Amino acid sequence: MDIVSASGQPESIDVLVVGAGVSGLATALALLNDGRGVTVIDAGRIGGGASHGNCGTLTPSHATPLAAPGTIAKAMRWMFKKDAPLFVPPRFDPLLWRWMAGFALRCNLRDWEASARAKYTMLADSRLRVQRWIEDYGLDCDFVESGEDYVFRDQRTMASEMHEIPLLRDLGIDVELFDGAAYEAQEPALKPGVAGAIRFSGDAALRPDRYVAELARVVRESGGRIIEDCALHSLEAGNDGVVAITAQGRLHARDAVIATGAWSPRIAREIGLPWLRKAIQPGKGYSMTYSRPALVPKRPMILHGPSVCVSSWPGGFRLGSTMEFSGYDSRLNEQRLGALERGARQFLHEPVGPELREKWFGWRPMSRDDIPLLGRAPGHRHLWLAVGHGMMGVGMSAGTGQLLADLIDGRTPAIDPAPFDPARFA
Repeated sequence: MDIVSASGQPESIDVLVVGAGVSGLATALALLNDGRGVTVIDAGRIGGGASHGNCGTLTPSHATPLAAPGTIAKAMRWMFKKDAPLFVPPRFDPLLWRWMAGFALRCNLRDWEASARAKYTMLADSRLRVQRWIEDYGLDCDFVESGEDYVFRDQRTMASEMHEIPLLRDLGIDVELFDGAAYEAQEPALKPGVAGAIRFSGDAALRPDRYVAELARVVRESGGRIIEDCALHSLEAGNDGVVAITAQGRLHARDAVIATGAWSPRIAREIGLPWLRKAIQPGKGYSMTYSRPALVPKRPMILHGPSVCVSSWPGGFRLGSTMEFSGYDSRLNEQRLGALERGARQFLHEPVGPELREKWFGWRPMSRDDIPLLGRAPGHRHLWLAVGHGMMGVGMSAGTGQLLADLIDGRTPAIDPAPFDPARFA
């Protein structure tokens, strides 16, 4: 059955965007700004995946990838520690272990630096574009040019992070170092015993669920259409366009953009891109959201050691992070949620708020090299990908949308698209 237009005829649309998360909606907005007609479909609700419960930071400082020297050894040491910041439950999963093998090959200094440089170009470009969109469209999402701090209670842990500083400064990131006493003097939310801190003043923050809702509002006000509860069942791309079979009928489109996040491997065969199953794995993250405590940190911070991200906005307070490679396990693991609170209690006078409002998990789309797949799908003229953003979906959102819009229109993008080319995995 075709989805029909108001005239009763089978509907043919300009651009179909599959996925109403932060990447899909940002891409839809950039395309609408180009004068393209856009329909967005989603299997569930707007922002129902990883776009909802993350910590909402915009962080060019997080350019360095998870695939780093020592990461595999660390994961092996933590394999039987269920509340470890990085946890890979031992199990038989051929796709995961094949992904891990490719990931392990990237855990060297040369590839670590190459990935960091590529990620930085996207994060820095997107950081400015997000702020511009907030100003231009009046997005109500508690945006603040806050900066972000990495805080340490152990000198050895801080020393182990210092190897990144020369590369970050070379990229153009503003880095400021504090000893423990100096940092404690300006941050009353922290308990005594801080060993030191690293500040990245160019970072920013927003409330992610509000940002996604506001993107959806502007997409609709700009003439775009969003259809929820409309799962994609299959897609066939040809020389003249694409035909998508959805839960609500068939759509004909000139171009289609796949922005399905961590679900991309699940639909890889249905969209004719089976190699995506080997390129992306779901990385499960957790968060706990509270009403705002009386004493909160002045800016978002990463509590090193337990690897807990702390963020707040006028009406709320969030502890988040952790990385768990457990496939599409949909259980809310109380042990891992508890690790967030335990980590925060090591650092903060008020580690939680008066009221616990939400326990949450979401799957991040982790590519083997920790760089998103952005561009034309190999072997297809009208099929495009915006997937694999890992932990940086919000931070890369506006840059992703603009890059896709430029490539689809045939313009030269503001940043080099080569490192993001999906063909590297096909």
